[in-house]
Amino acid sequence: MKDVLAVLLAGGAGERLYPLTKNRAKPAVPFGGTYRIIDFTLSNCMNSGVRRVHVLVQYKSNSLVRHIRSAWDVLRPEYGEYIDIIPPQMRVNHHWYLGTADAIYQNLYSIDQEDPKYVLILSGDHIYKMDYGKMLAFHKEHEADLTIATIEVPIAEGGRFGIMETDSDGRVLGFEEKPDDPKPMPGRPDTALASMGIYVFETEVLKRSVLADADADLTSHDFGKDVIPKLVDTHMVFAYNFLDENKKQAQYWRDVGTIDAYWESNMDLVEVDPLFNLYDRDWPLRTHMPQLPPAKFVFADEGQRFGVAVDSIVSPGCIVSGGMVRRCVLSPEVRVNSYSHVEESILLHGVRVGRHARIRRAIIEKNVRIPENAIIGYDLDKDARDFRITPNGIVVVEPRDGRLINPHPVYEPA
Repeated sequence: MKDVLAVLLAGGAGERLYPLTKNRAKPAVPFGGTYRIIDFTLSNCMNSGVRRVHVLVQYKSNSLVRHIRSAWDVLRPEYGEYIDIIPPQMRVNHHWYLGTADAIYQNLYSIDQEDPKYVLILSGDHIYKMDYGKMLAFHKEHEADLTIATIEVPIAEGGRFGIMETDSDGRVLGFEEKPDDPKPMPGRPDTALASMGIYVFETEVLKRSVLADADADLTSHDFGKDVIPKLVDTHMVFAYNFLDENKKQAQYWRDVGTIDAYWESNMDLVEVDPLFNLYDRDWPLRTHMPQLPPAKFVFADEGQRFGVAVDSIVSPGCIVSGGMVRRCVLSPEVRVNSYSHVEESILLHGVRVGRHARIRRAIIEKNVRIPENAIIGYDLDKDARDFRITPNGIVVVEPRDGRLINPHPVYEPA
């Protein structure tokens, strides 16, 4: 892996995750209580032995940059190890990144300075475990110019991905980005072979490809739409079937690109046997752990159960003070006060839930104060007057008036 430079694309606006991306980039969105989405790709890098990483940031990157600096200052620069954060530098033009290929084109100078033999291109907004070293070994074994990590998806979902055709050896014969009519795998009419947005390039092939794309007239400067389809016709392009390091029967790779997908993926984590294992000591997942006291559960009133959290993730600094929490993900420093009931919800950092409040199937943004007696998630028609409601009925509560902490009631019950 010493010949590998990883370039992690972390500049996406994450519009489908709005309002969680109102003030932060998608890779910086909290996940699973203590993590940020980008932590899973960076953990894969560390567990795979990738020690040179360029993180390309762009939109609303302040919290993302701050998180990477606080959580990922673990490498040794004197040994050539680093995680560098690179914003758009306008080296070759005067605009921001126009697409994934343009992001690489604008950073060819930084890539040239490292002189890698291989460039591993990654996305910072997926949840999965993968050993990139195994993918590199496959790439070298097949003497490929480009290797694309792939996963099987239902044909009905194929329109969300780059879909490819391959021969029996895994060589890519055709590639189409987000097709209206995805082509199924041979003999499997209900399944398509999809790109995961993870690529291993021979460095010289990558450089020639993005330079040619930059000079083209009709291009969106995107790998899936423009660069890869051309390479399929002229170079050795192979598909690498995703090998999951999650140690579960079913493969786990999630693009938490919508609010509903984000909520469902977090709810996966509170199952007795979760689909995604956060507790595997053989594949550590790193994040920033603030200096906070342990979680606390208080008040036992006349033999009844108060101050209880069941089937939930409870982060450091949380206090469940006389409330009931069920199937929830509580980020650090959340407080749930007496006689309140919260279920199937995600509470981000610093949320306060007032006494006697009832919350169901909701996402509560950072530092929001829920007033006493508030009722959220039980009458979606009424909630829709004040909050964003997703197609699957998840209520998203965010601060009002652009304030970080809302001093006024978030919800006034009828």
